[in-house]
Amino acid sequence: MEIGLIRPVCEPSLEGSYGINLKLRASLRSVRGIVVLMIESWVINDDSPVPVSPAVALEALRSRIASGQLETWLTSSSGRSLAFVTNTDRAMVILLEEEGDPGEHAVDPGAEGVSDGFVLSNGEGDEYPDEDTAPIHEAFELVEHIVGTGSWPADTRWVVDR
Repeated sequence: MEIGLIRPVCEPSLEGSYGINLKLRASLRSVRGIVVLMIESWVINDDSPVPVSPAVALEALRSRIASGQLETWLTSSSGRSLAFVTNTDRAMVILLEEEGDPGEHAVDPGAEGVSDGFVLSNGEGDEYPDEDTAPIHEAFELVEHIVGTGSWPADTRWVVDR
């Protein structure tokens, strides 16, 4: 298969807003066709239903943490969920494929100790082994990458909980 040109194309959605699709022109032997790559979008669950960019997701996380909201859930257009729970020093970052999925979470191998102060939206306080959480600055980078690409960064360590 030969890969030709990738170009962004703005197309109106059914709601009248515009989204960007990437169209990939490809050929297989003498057959030509266009493959449309859908880009996954993410929304913050209890905020606006408008998809957020990676930068806006980080800004929202920081704002929510500053106001005492230490748990944030994002949902993708494909039905996946991304959970972020912090104690302001470390964060648990969990990626779930669908509702009810145990998911997978970022880990910090070799980290020692247990941290508390992870306050959930229902008021419950949790504690986690530090190896099951990431330093807050790394957790922000993970969320930014997942919202931007849909996957963990290549150099990230994570555990599948399924």
